[in-house]
Amino acid sequence: MVFGLISCSSLKKKTQVYSVGQIITNHGEMLIWLYDETPNHKKSFIKLARENYWDSLSFNRVIKDFVIQGGCPDTPEGFGNSPYLIEPEFNKDLRHVYGTVGAGRDRNPDKLSAGCQFYIVHDKNGIKRLDGDYTIFGRVIKGLDVLERIASVPTDSLDTPINPVNLDVNIIMLTKNQLAELGFGM
Repeated sequence: MVFGLISCSSLKKKTQVYSVGQIITNHGEMLIWLYDETPNHKKSFIKLARENYWDSLSFNRVIKDFVIQGGCPDTPEGFGNSPYLIEPEFNKDLRHVYGTVGAGRDRNPDKLSAGCQFYIVHDKNGIKRLDGDYTIFGRVIKGLDVLERIASVPTDSLDTPINPVNLDVNIIMLTKNQLAELGFGM
């Protein structure tokens, strides 16, 4: 009987990769860690990014020391054109701190998120009043300087940037080591 020996070194361990949101704007790039704690919102963000849904849209609402917001079609109807709504996924451990990414919604009583609308918190003190009312699904892990630049653009009386802040939203795959190089610990 012949037995084959398999060297441990010949069995390559597959490196785990993580889905990370990438938002490229005319002001630079932001990378977004997407939380597993809000799986439906994470799945929705990944789906729409892979479909290039946001690539003709912009951050259409910018309020310094509050949020930058975009994602739904740039029309007065806004949420009326969202591709779908998502049940809320509130998590008491996720808070609206500086750099948090959350799902926008209108004033619907069920607090359903617009599938396409997202915002990034610019208030360095956080926005506690949004906790438990809006679903948080990520946070900026690279590009807070870009958040600062966008939050400082001139806007009109409706908080719309005078010069559009266009979106190019993608999903990139990063390893734990690549995330660590960005200063993000797991």
